[in-house]
Amino acid sequence: MAKNNQQLPLPLYNEIKELNESLFNEEGAWETPDYIKQNMVHTFRYYQDAALRFFHYSQASREFSFRNVNHVLFNMATGSGKTDLMAGLILYLYQEHAYQNFLFLVNTTGVINKTIDNLTNEASDKYLYTPEIEIEGERVEIKRVSSFPKTQSRNTIYIKLATVQSIASDIYTQKENAMGEEDYARHKTAVLGDEAHHYSSSTKKEKESEQSWEKAIATILNARNDNRLLEFTATIDLENKKIYDKYKDKVLYRYTLDRFIQDKYSKNVKRIQSSNTDVDNMMNVILLSEYRRRYALEEHNTYIKPVIMFKSQRIDASNEAHDKFIELIDGLTLESFKYFLNRQSQITSENDSETLRIAHEYYRSNEDRLSEIIRDMKREFANRRIINANDTNQSGLLEKGHYEALNSLESPKNLYRVIFAVAKLTEGWDVLNLFDIVRLSDDSKVKGTKATTMSEAQLIGRGARYYPFSLNRKNSYTRRFDDDGKDSLILETIHYHTINEPQYLKNLLSALDEMNLPTGEDKRNPPIEVKVKNSFKRTDVWKYGKIYYNETVEVSDDYYDSLDKYGIDTKRDVVIPYISTLKEVGYRDDKVQEDYSNAYNVPIPYDQRYLRKVMDRLSFYHFDHLKKYIPLLNTRKEFLGENWLNIYNRTIYVTIPRTMESSVLTANEKLNILERYFMDVAKQIRAGYSKQRGTGKFIGYPIKDYISNYRKRVPNYDTSRYVENKPQKVDRYEIKEDYFVYDSAIINLTEKQLIDRIAERVSELHEEYSSVYLIRMDESMHRESAKNNKLKLHQFGGGHDEVNLAGFQPDFILYLKNKDYFIQIFIEPKGRNIEGEQWKEDLLTYINEHEAEIIFEDETEEVKIKGVKFYTMNDGRGTIREIGKIALGKEFKGLSF
Repeated sequence: MAKNNQQLPLPLYNEIKELNESLFNEEGAWETPDYIKQNMVHTFRYYQDAALRFFHYSQASREFSFRNVNHVLFNMATGSGKTDLMAGLILYLYQEHAYQNFLFLVNTTGVINKTIDNLTNEASDKYLYTPEIEIEGERVEIKRVSSFPKTQSRNTIYIKLATVQSIASDIYTQKENAMGEEDYARHKTAVLGDEAHHYSSSTKKEKESEQSWEKAIATILNARNDNRLLEFTATIDLENKKIYDKYKDKVLYRYTLDRFIQDKYSKNVKRIQSSNTDVDNMMNVILLSEYRRRYALEEHNTYIKPVIMFKSQRIDASNEAHDKFIELIDGLTLESFKYFLNRQSQITSENDSETLRIAHEYYRSNEDRLSEIIRDMKREFANRRIINANDTNQSGLLEKGHYEALNSLESPKNLYRVIFAVAKLTEGWDVLNLFDIVRLSDDSKVKGTKATTMSEAQLIGRGARYYPFSLNRKNSYTRRFDDDGKDSLILETIHYHTINEPQYLKNLLSALDEMNLPTGEDKRNPPIEVKVKNSFKRTDVWKYGKIYYNETVEVSDDYYDSLDKYGIDTKRDVVIPYISTLKEVGYRDDKVQEDYSNAYNVPIPYDQRYLRKVMDRLSFYHFDHLKKYIPLLNTRKEFLGENWLNIYNRTIYVTIPRTMESSVLTANEKLNILERYFMDVAKQIRAGYSKQRGTGKFIGYPIKDYISNYRKRVPNYDTSRYVENKPQKVDRYEIKEDYFVYDSAIINLTEKQLIDRIAERVSELHEEYSSVYLIRMDESMHRESAKNNKLKLHQFGGGHDEVNLAGFQPDFILYLKNKDYFIQIFIEPKGRNIEGEQWKEDLLTYINEHEAEIIFEDETEEVKIKGVKFYTMNDGRGTIREIGKIALGKEFKGLSF
């Protein structure tokens, strides 16, 4: 989906969005019903809840009571769980609107077989409902049917699954037992159209044979006034005027791919571009796939079964590749394996795949186990574990059991590791443990037209769905590791192995970019090693010196008996600045600037409706969530009372410009003002709740044990505009001067400027201190060692304007020592989001103002712990001046900035 599509007006979608925000929407407190939550295997994500709520508004809100909203479209990203949403909508329409007949409409037989498992096969691991569906004490049965019965049983949902081609044929051809228009007029029917972009052929004036599809669907929809058509697609071409005209009043909800990726519901995507032969590419992907499995088991004690898909342009080429693969595995020996590894090492270059380098290195370092590894490979990739998904006729029939196998690849009972396919699995195929897609070269001259590469980009998008593997006995449905780190590359990345053909790659990148799918070439992007200088290791500071951080203590749930403990003022009135909803801002602006030079405060009148609406809109205030952070809370009503938020005994004011009359504040604006206050309270509660809190006791940690060499990568993307709004570029800078303890630093421009400005003052500091060292406390360093998690600074004492118990690691320590005492100054550079992290700066300055609260475990030498304000570009906060005053008791000489 191109981003500019988002700018086209979509009246129905916009109207329902406004209704969702309206205080006076009578359905405004509506949430996903318990009968859906309790009867479905998966819990809805926030956007699925919103999509269901938007549909409910279209069917139940007073605003739509005189309009028959019978045709809607959900435009939701590939992999975002549209089938889960469909399953929930079926229960909703059955319970709320008495629908029993559901026609599930698709374009291919493959999607039907997958959906049979999703919606009707209780024995399948993919079944989306609980084994027994119960609503209001009644058992509800789901029956798969070929036609809807004339007499319908109570407590029964009938689902007919069919291709659009067969439905059109039934309607326009008189056949025995076929469903015609009158059958869809007998009882009201809801049609669920998956991959709906296929159903607008006549709108686009495509080939005549397909024109009846769209008309057939319209015939079913129009057979009764209360028939419903719910369409679902990730790819709708709204730039096509005819498509836009058809759907502009039907798009009900949107959840785009770039949002899906930003929410971390996907794997990362990397391309491995190669000019190797197909056989060499096969061997490399075998090594990588098997390494993924072994890495998960050996490093994280978890089992995954990574699946490989070999994608061809032609069926005969795919079948030929299948034969080559079998021959490769059958002929794999210890000698051929070593020969391949050695040859790969000889032909590698700086631009080769980093992930393959990691995999190859694993096998080279396990030479004594290679015989065992090869036996495992021959078992894991044997012919009985390969599916050839290429059908040779229009019936779409695969070998018996293959459809079931394709749709249960995540099951521990399913042993298949490899799939060969042409086009069969482009749509409707859901497999989370697909980690490698290999685009075979083919001997034909088909090098990837725009249509072909768009299809491949969509396949990559499907494969990018996140695989929720177990880690420390916990499953996550979002990414857990830093991009481009080893864990991420191996366990959270899908690799697309491409042919190295310029026009094909150009078209592929264009297709990926059009989808807003961020990818990067998996070039050699080795973690850069940062070393502690040998000259520093020869010093007494290295041998005997310490760095200090404060100790934490356990906190019981009983401690959190009021919002005061979270740092929230519940006594004083609340004042919130007004922000105009019509203010024009740049798309990168973090906040809206209003002119408050002549402003005044006015109270906001509100009642229970406002509070209920705000708490319903913000998922944090749903009771099960709120209870996680306030363990002693009994009800949401109690939260608003005097023992907690005390909202009824305080006044909420809004600061508005003098030029504005308070009477013009609309109900929605008042609601938005209250919502901003509740969002701020939620942020404070999250930050203020922790199982540990800091104390004034500082512990000295030996420098030689905690300051060590480390390695760091910088992620790189070459597609998707969503990553454009990123922080400053990070580079490696070599620093030869002795004052810096590492040989280099991987830093941004703000951090580089800080280092340079301190370098200018080293000689002056040496007049007072024999030891002057700047230590970079890089996050990569303490990620690699569990013990370095101790090296965090935590709030202690009381009186903090914003409570945040999480603790943080200031980026730099300036270490100063003379014969009388030692000073440790924490320094944190900031290039952005200063307001969001103000508590960190407050903690750094709190240290200076509350020295009396600090005690030291080791009192053999006099220690002073200090902090300074954030260092910002060009030292806008006077940080260097502050360092001079702390270290020398005066400003640095000749300070001109």
